Amino acid sequence: MSGPGQGGRGAGGGTGRTRSHRWWAVAAGLVAAALGVAAGELLAAIVSPSLSPVSAVGSVVIDAVPGPVKDAAIALFGTADKTALLVGMGLVIALAAAAAGRLELRRPPSGAAVLGLFGAAGLAAVLSRQQFSLLSILPPVAAAVVAVLVLRALAARIRDLAAAPTENDAAVRRRTVLASVGGGAAVALIGAALAGIARGGQVGVTALRGAVRLPAPSRPAAPVPAGAGLAVDGLAPLVTPAADFYRIDTALSVPLIDPADWRLRVTGMVDREVELSYAELLAEPLQESYVTLACVSNEVGGDLIGNARWLGLPVRELLARAGIRPGADMVLSTSRDGWSASTPLEALTDDRDALLAVGMNGEPLPLEHGFPVRLVVPGLYGYVSATKWVTELRVTRFADETAYWTDRGWGERGPVKLSSRIDVPGRAPVSAGVVTVAGVAWAQHTGISAVQVRVDDGGWQDAELAPGISADTWRQYRISVDLAPGGHDLAVRAVDANGVRQAEEKRPVLPDGATGLHTIRVTAR
Repeated sequence: MSGPGQGGRGAGGGTGRTRSHRWWAVAAGLVAAALGVAAGELLAAIVSPSLSPVSAVGSVVIDAVPGPVKDAAIALFGTADKTALLVGMGLVIALAAAAAGRLELRRPPSGAAVLGLFGAAGLAAVLSRQQFSLLSILPPVAAAVVAVLVLRALAARIRDLAAAPTENDAAVRRRTVLASVGGGAAVALIGAALAGIARGGQVGVTALRGAVRLPAPSRPAAPVPAGAGLAVDGLAPLVTPAADFYRIDTALSVPLIDPADWRLRVTGMVDREVELSYAELLAEPLQESYVTLACVSNEVGGDLIGNARWLGLPVRELLARAGIRPGADMVLSTSRDGWSASTPLEALTDDRDALLAVGMNGEPLPLEHGFPVRLVVPGLYGYVSATKWVTELRVTRFADETAYWTDRGWGERGPVKLSSRIDVPGRAPVSAGVVTVAGVAWAQHTGISAVQVRVDDGGWQDAELAPGISADTWRQYRISVDLAPGGHDLAVRAVDANGVRQAEEKRPVLPDGATGLHTIRVTAR
């Protein structure tokens, strides 16, 4: 007879069989974890659609990650940052589950304890979220119980296989393990699919959004001037379709809000608190405005910016009803998921089109863009203004309260930087000779007066600047330049309505937005 490490062929001790048992243990851990996650997500879809164990843990991770790391993730993954986070979480869970399977086989119940700790982490995450309710406790508890019980059962069968006295017995028990692991994996996949279906249809928010009929604006948007949209292939459209509008926020799962249940409260340093329902908001005289929004994480030349036609109630009118007390200088807006933004009071009370928005490009807000109601404030980066799924406006002071991103080192007021971008030509080589250069420039709530393009070390040339919709929107430009064969550097800069030129100094997005000139390398053939 030989020991486990000596290569013998005994029923319980061969090296090959021992390795086989280890891989079965890994599979058992993965299946147990998958079943636990599927059970938790499925139950959450039924009893807590707005908050599941996975979304809660992901939100805690998002909150805990330092600002520079978040910025690096956005720069690397763009609007796919949440997908990247979910993939990363999946890998961590898979590695832990594999280790738990091995531990449970060697030192029971240590593997089950590992999965139990993951369940406890899910429960703690759920308890920490703004959307927490008593029913939301059940999914992480169910996930932990299912994962532990399944791992214990599968590990027992693998130990049975290891103890088989004969090869025939081993073959029978191996089929039992295979059926158990394979069946568990199939159930996990079915459970995950059912959770996705239930989550998509349980609350029916998509259907509720489809039933909304937006009123005609009392104050329609100004007509788009003739020629404001230049006909250049590859140039960003003047008005960004909702499906293409950038999305950067901290909500791992989109809050699902029945418009009938939505309420907005105006609180804090006011003479009287105001509460508004969705029906009451739609009954107000609403205003329609074109406004360009930009993310503070937008690198020079980046695409985290878009222009849309928004419908909503001017925030200044709502604040006027509440009555602002002396000394207030900030409005802290809060989202349904607990995210907050600190907006300078003057940006919500001056003549700009700061809106409590219900519509985007003629339709109710998309779910991921804040349905049923969000804030839209021209001239400020979204992190201090563009609160989605907004539920409270608290009038206060910068000296007294802070918001989500300002707590993480970002600037307090967040005015959008004067900037411009080259969209055309792209990365592909161009034919030598006359080449069209085109793009967009913006200085929200100030306006653009000129755009200039430079080829290599030559002088700045004035581009044709398309008419602007308003000072709150970007403007398109184009220019024809002559390129000799070879490589060329093209740079662009904008000049605002006050004659201020775009800053050439390169600065990162942290703490209040990037600066520098967008420069691209073009090869002419």
